[in-house]
Amino acid sequence: MPDQFLSQFDHFPDFVWDGLLAGVAIVLGLLLKWVLSLVLRKKPADGKPAWSVTRSILSRLGKPFSYFLPLLTLNFLLPLMKVRASVYPALNKTVEILLAVSFANVLIGLVKVFEDYVYHSFDINKADNLKERKIRTQLQFIRRLAISVIIILTACVILLSFNNLRKLGAGLLTGVGVGGIIIGFAAQKSLGNLLAGFQIAFTQPIRIDDVLVVEGEWGRVEEITLTYVVLNIWDQRRLILPINYFVEKPFQNWTRNTADIMGTVFLYLDYTVPLDALRKEFTRLLEINPLWDKRVNVLQVTNTSERTIEVRALMSASSSGNAFDLRCDIREGLIKYVQVHFPESFPVTRAIVEGGPVKTN
Repeated sequence: MPDQFLSQFDHFPDFVWDGLLAGVAIVLGLLLKWVLSLVLRKKPADGKPAWSVTRSILSRLGKPFSYFLPLLTLNFLLPLMKVRASVYPALNKTVEILLAVSFANVLIGLVKVFEDYVYHSFDINKADNLKERKIRTQLQFIRRLAISVIIILTACVILLSFNNLRKLGAGLLTGVGVGGIIIGFAAQKSLGNLLAGFQIAFTQPIRIDDVLVVEGEWGRVEEITLTYVVLNIWDQRRLILPINYFVEKPFQNWTRNTADIMGTVFLYLDYTVPLDALRKEFTRLLEINPLWDKRVNVLQVTNTSERTIEVRALMSASSSGNAFDLRCDIREGLIKYVQVHFPESFPVTRAIVEGGPVKTN
């Protein structure tokens, strides 16, 4: 029966028959993709957009399947084409290569679907997000590594499908030792960065959204790649550092175990300032400020000079950002308090005039 059906098209020119099969392959592939998307597509019960695995699959795999499924169908229909014997091997090889590339693109899409799932399950937009930041830091490194491995393996599959390249590879096998040494010396910094990336991903001296002080700059870790780290500075600049910097050099991590932090305010006042009244006002300012986490409340004289005393107000907050704003509020409040109630307690210069008026005849 199939032979009788195909015999009806024998009078068609070869190029028309081949074009028809190619068109059928494209239509069947897109039709199959449409059916799959129709099966997966679901609307949330409340009608509002919501994240789901099916939505992620449709978003990440929609375009890759638009190429992969028609190529897969074309690969099955290729033996039915009336291509010249001299052209068929080249056409078959081209389809195989394109199929391998499109399949690699599908695998990369699956990696991104997994990434979307983890991002949804471990949301960092909450106060206590230490676990989420750990997972996301590892995920970024694993995602880039997985995509790199997929690309490298795809390239290897394509190259090894050519017999000539296999022979070339066998001929170069004897030079692998020397070549490996040369490449190792030439790329030792890159390899060092890669190994540092492994170390950071799993020992985690830094994580995504950690607050760091590096090279005198305060900022949050915005991105960790295989070779460098991007730090989002407080004034929206970006500090980019090689990833091995965080293995070889010291830096401050303000959120290593917890985001809780203490802040200080220093005032330089005259010896006459009433410390008990100042301490009560400091406590009052903390209690009315929502940024204070009620852990630390200390006001002490920490140093003296010939003209002033150094008063340190120590307080605590739930994060470095809150601590900065809290310090500014408390500093301003204490200065206003001294201005209104004890203006004579600001630093002054005293002079003692000895002797009386000079009498003249």
